[in-house]
Amino acid sequence: MSERPRVLVVDDTPNNVKLLGDLLAARGYEVSTAASGAEALEQLGKERIDLVLLDVVMPEMSGYQVCRQIRENEATRLLPVIMVTALDPQEERVKGIEAGADDFLAKPINSAELLARVRSLLRIRELHETCRAQAEELAEWNQTLERRVREQVAELQRLEGLKRFFSPQIAEILSGQGMGSLEPHRRRVTVVFLDLREFTSFAEIAEPEEMMEVLRQYHAEMGRLVMEHDGTLERFTGDGMMIVFNDPVEVPDPEARAVRMAVAMREAVDRLRVGWARLGYELDNGVGITTGFATLGLIGFEGRWDYSAIGSVTNQAARLCEAAKGGQILVSDRLLALVDDLVESEPIGELSLKGVQRPIKTHNILRLQ
Repeated sequence: MSERPRVLVVDDTPNNVKLLGDLLAARGYEVSTAASGAEALEQLGKERIDLVLLDVVMPEMSGYQVCRQIRENEATRLLPVIMVTALDPQEERVKGIEAGADDFLAKPINSAELLARVRSLLRIRELHETCRAQAEELAEWNQTLERRVREQVAELQRLEGLKRFFSPQIAEILSGQGMGSLEPHRRRVTVVFLDLREFTSFAEIAEPEEMMEVLRQYHAEMGRLVMEHDGTLERFTGDGMMIVFNDPVEVPDPEARAVRMAVAMREAVDRLRVGWARLGYELDNGVGITTGFATLGLIGFEGRWDYSAIGSVTNQAARLCEAAKGGQILVSDRLLALVDDLVESEPIGELSLKGVQRPIKTHNILRLQ
């Protein structure tokens, strides 16, 4: 509602219209006038009106008829209407209420009473407008919220789909920033390789269902520990896994995280081995860990992409894993220097590893300090 409310004065007697119009204008109201019910309804369709002063007795269309049409119109059904009449006020008041009037004034009109009733109804009108505006705003907020929820649900579904093929860190980066965020780059990382010892022999005698159940248990436990320690699962290789620390998300103390994870994995496999042994499966886990620089990013082609780490550090970790016996966690001399205060270890000596030019001083992690 504007700062100066507009009142429509409806009366077929010009003197009454002038009297009421002058009184309202003197008190700061804007005034529109109509000499008949039809003219009043026409003006309501054209002008912004905040309150109607409506004479009851008019030719062709009475004030009651006009009031009923005002109430039947969705645009004006809450518009305040004051009926004005010189007839019996008790009888006319009932008719006015039935027609939908908000208030009633008897002629001759008391100017103080008129102004008080106008002010009161305009306050109610303002409250109605405020409530309507708030309802519209709330409806708009609800629509916005529904839209955002739909977008977030779609994004979560997309993210869950990506997580089926990528590690959670990779999936979140791809979902939020796109593939350009994983362009090839160079970074110092810690790489962990692990796989099951004697799995090849087991696969030759076991039923496919038995193999799948062993792998399901193994991957479930190892995958849980990878996520707990903020590692990035780079690949599955049947019974083996490669985990990278410090990419694509940088983490503090990647070497310590890798070693803690490997020790937790050994303990988890020891628990699994109890059940496997009851079924006649002689399996164990071997782990290799080292640290160094690698080139990392997405490789592949349109329609099939993988996150990969390339460099001598990955080869060394894989070869250390191959050299590890069941239950061993073999680490390079370089990695041990970074976690020496965290673990107890035993020297294995210099190992000549396939694809590695020089022998590597190797250590077996016995336990955490």
